[in-house]
Amino acid sequence: MKQLPLLLAVLFAPLVSAQAAPQPNIILFLADDLGYGDLGTFGHPLIKTPNLDAFAKQGVKLTNCYAASAVCSPSRSALLTGRTPHRNGVYTWIAEGSEVHLRTSEVTLPKLLKGAGYTTCHSGKWHLNGLFNNPAQPQPGDHGYDWWMATQNNAAPSHENPANFVRNGEPVGQMQGYSAPLVAGEAITWLREKRDPSKPFFLAVWTHEPHYPIKSDPKFKALYPDLADDVQREHYANVTQMDHAFGLLMKSLDEQKLADSTFVYFTSDNGPEGDGVKSPGRGSTGGLRGRKRDLHEGGIREPGMARWPGHIQPGSTSDVPVIGSDVFPTLLALAGVEAPKDRVLDGVNVLPVLTGTASKVERPQPLFWKLLMAPNAKVAMRVDDWKILANADLTEFELYNIAADVRETTDLKEAEPQRFNALRERLLKHNAAVDAEGPDWPQRLHASGGKPKGESPAKKQRE
Repeated sequence: MKQLPLLLAVLFAPLVSAQAAPQPNIILFLADDLGYGDLGTFGHPLIKTPNLDAFAKQGVKLTNCYAASAVCSPSRSALLTGRTPHRNGVYTWIAEGSEVHLRTSEVTLPKLLKGAGYTTCHSGKWHLNGLFNNPAQPQPGDHGYDWWMATQNNAAPSHENPANFVRNGEPVGQMQGYSAPLVAGEAITWLREKRDPSKPFFLAVWTHEPHYPIKSDPKFKALYPDLADDVQREHYANVTQMDHAFGLLMKSLDEQKLADSTFVYFTSDNGPEGDGVKSPGRGSTGGLRGRKRDLHEGGIREPGMARWPGHIQPGSTSDVPVIGSDVFPTLLALAGVEAPKDRVLDGVNVLPVLTGTASKVERPQPLFWKLLMAPNAKVAMRVDDWKILANADLTEFELYNIAADVRETTDLKEAEPQRFNALRERLLKHNAAVDAEGPDWPQRLHASGGKPKGESPAKKQRE
């Protein structure tokens, strides 16, 4: 009998160890309209991004990292739900006053993490409803955030001294400074003073930079004295401004001794605005075809990086394709939270890829994009190295081998007829399944010329 306590200790040791393992803190940092080639660590020869360049050396750099859409609202909805935008309902850019919103029938990342013991905060751009700070539609707090400071869409009147932030339902009034550092500052204040330190935290920091119209602190513009084009200088400085804000947040983690217990994921919502040459919007796609609102690579491939000390190998790189909808199941797995089983998830847990314990992921649902905004309305799907695109009517197609032709210069549908036919049939079937699940907003708004036909009852708006 004297051996019984020892035997019980041995039998239950794994259980005790698993229960005692602390849930990591989580930060999801999202830039706005950042191009694949806009960071020094992703190859830009001039833009200064010292903080993100250093961050890349501390974790894993994702060279096949995709946004879930080529515009902001849909991309953001996928991050929080794990579901492709036409399935979760946020299928397009949300205009102020629109009935389109992230419905409470969608199960969101912050709500699930909060239910698992996390304290939660959102700071920065929201853009997941048309009736912002209006009880007729869900607000950040309705989706699981304990604390939030946000704007409906852009910082206004610009990134300088913005006046349209709302904190926990109360308008903030004009703030002094520039948007990204202000957003990071709110997050830092919450970390230091407002959160419950006895709980792990989930913190979403979504900057407006470098979304147009932009305004950059003169101290960052001064870093580019040789640029004759002031529009270009403003953009370069704006990316540096975002990088500076990221650095402030990472410095705060170090000062509060939180860095080692915090998983940080960085990416952007879609490709760069404008033509990259003359119009406002000088972001770089790194030579990829297409830009914002286009489902070619330049509109959806983004910088992606993750750091988790002791788990992710510093200075590592992964070329496994990942997409915004993967964030939801990945962060749930990280926190030890079971993903919902009562709905289709388009994303998968890519944590084994991030930590280097797997070289690929199995996807029940293919990488899929759909954006019906003129003039580049398209549907796209990637399976392994192959990407098929179609026009909005699904009557014209393109086929590319992305691994061999990342710039999408050579359409292979004629040269690969068997592969093309198989992918076309899969795309048609998958597109129909996605459309069947989402709300009828696309059809009704299209019929009304893109304008809401009036407000629905509050209950219907929120669901």
